[in-house]
Amino acid sequence: MRAIWKREVQAYFYQPIAYVLIGLFFLISSFYFTFGTVAYGRAELNSLFQNFIFLFIVIIPILTMRTLTEDRKNGTEVLLVTSPASISQIVVGKFLASFTVFLVMFASTLIYLVVLLILGGKPEVPMLIGGYLSFLLIGASFISIGIFASSLTENQIVAALISFAILLMISLLDVITSLTSGVIAKILDAFSLLSRYQDMNSGILDFTSIIYYLSFTAVFLFLTTRVIDKRRWSQG
Repeated sequence: MRAIWKREVQAYFYQPIAYVLIGLFFLISSFYFTFGTVAYGRAELNSLFQNFIFLFIVIIPILTMRTLTEDRKNGTEVLLVTSPASISQIVVGKFLASFTVFLVMFASTLIYLVVLLILGGKPEVPMLIGGYLSFLLIGASFISIGIFASSLTENQIVAALISFAILLMISLLDVITSLTSGVIAKILDAFSLLSRYQDMNSGILDFTSIIYYLSFTAVFLFLTTRVIDKRRWSQG
């Protein structure tokens, strides 16, 4: 698994995609920080984190679109699934590689915290921890969806569109839930990632929400292994 992670991370940074996405994220987030946080004299970063959802919906499908499609297109998927590593190790290794790039994006936001402190801002510690923790957990969940989408096709564009559609649907789930009631509303709310993100970003550190995100990520990674395994057996 470590070898797969290392190879995939190198693949990201040997190509311009990682630098472009990290640069794009930093550019747009800096705009939000300058005109949405500093300009309004806010002493916290949580309003900034709130805007990241819209960035993730666009950036993460592009980040993950080549994760499994590239191997399938080049015919190297067969070599991977017949290697000593299990399918689950392959999927987790690729997930960790995408998450590593995401962590670089995460690290870039620490600059905003330094600037905020220099300017005299005094963010509340629970909100700060909740904001950063929700940042990482929602990112992991979205990446698992992107990797699942990439396992469904050998076309990177199609994989990105599938991932984008799923993430967009998730982002609209709270709106749809507000228009329903009763059992349907409760079922939809059970699948809501954003309501939990908003709660944690507000400093509400609920252990069940952390478990929910980790479980959500694990389920989509499991579904990815099932897709690959099913394809392997169908091909003999």
